[in-house]
Amino acid sequence: MKERFAKYPFQGNAHGLTMFEVTHVYQLTPLPPELYTVNEYIVTAQTWHDLRFFAYFLHHIESRLNRRITNFLLREGLDRYDPERFLDYKQSCVLAMLECLESYDPYKGAEFLTYAHHAIGNALIQCRMMEESGSFSSLDEYKRVRGIAWLYNETGKSKGEVVSEYAQKEGCSEETAEQYLTVARLNRSRVSLYVTAQDEDGEETGEDVTRDDSWDYTAILWNGVQAEAVRTAFEKLSYREQRLLEERNAICMTCGRVSPSSERKSFEELAVMFEGSTASGAERAYRRAVEKLTVLLVEAGALHAVRLKRKSVKRAKKKIAAVVYEYQADCDGEWGEIQFDFVSGTAEIVRLAEWDTMVSKVFAERAVKYIRSCDIEYLPKMLLLTF
Repeated sequence: MKERFAKYPFQGNAHGLTMFEVTHVYQLTPLPPELYTVNEYIVTAQTWHDLRFFAYFLHHIESRLNRRITNFLLREGLDRYDPERFLDYKQSCVLAMLECLESYDPYKGAEFLTYAHHAIGNALIQCRMMEESGSFSSLDEYKRVRGIAWLYNETGKSKGEVVSEYAQKEGCSEETAEQYLTVARLNRSRVSLYVTAQDEDGEETGEDVTRDDSWDYTAILWNGVQAEAVRTAFEKLSYREQRLLEERNAICMTCGRVSPSSERKSFEELAVMFEGSTASGAERAYRRAVEKLTVLLVEAGALHAVRLKRKSVKRAKKKIAAVVYEYQADCDGEWGEIQFDFVSGTAEIVRLAEWDTMVSKVFAERAVKYIRSCDIEYLPKMLLLTF
């Protein structure tokens, strides 16, 4: 049988993996032998005990697997443009499918992907569980915690009502249900707090739909950010800024109550609340409030941030060929400079920002990683990344 190789092998770039590499990791060259249906690769792999046909199967279904992982990351509010995370989730899904391969019976009428659907879902949830700040004895326990957390956040009912309803539904004691809810409220893991693009005049070009700008107060700990630090920073905002954040995110910063997402105020509704404002004006005010809160948290040492500002763009045949960005570490000090060459696929740190680290270059590397994950034609003009 003809040998086949990875069509897009990892380049071993100093800046790490790219999204293109991890979303095309199972593409082969030359193309796999053609069979009547994709499922026949699985049947052949079983019949001949030849895992090469499983690799051919992955070649054909990779795009479907990518979509499922992407949708899961979006629902979880995680960064779907993190290559390492994406590959970890993907490899877990593939291992789950391999485990299903041995027990799959093609003569029962279900296609292999249908048969493995539940196992793939469990693999994704297992990966998510490993990222949580809490620890769980089993995947089943984590699922139960997720279940009661969803019920608490989406129904808008009181703690007692949620505990009673969950206990009745799952057939457990109210004491056990209350323990699950307590774990859910203490288990806190967050992704990027704020990323937005701005135009030349400093006004936002709109929401980045790949990011979730809402806060889940039951998950207010973001990479170790203490709720108390958030609350202290929040109290330093003006009354208008506080109302914008609370109404837009449907939370009460006083008691920590999270209302159903359906109760989040739109920017049009916020404009009505603050008379004389337009929807776009309310959105800009909200973004400024989020940025101000972010800066306060950085000053408190609760998180780190890197601010990026596009300095120049070079085009070749109407396409962006190179870009120069200035970056600032922790919203303070002298700006550094990074050059991106999209023709050669390289990035060069020309000058370190004042508070960046000399060896690991943490802030510059964060900036490089993010820009490399962006669509070249939609590079941000200004943005603020937190970590």
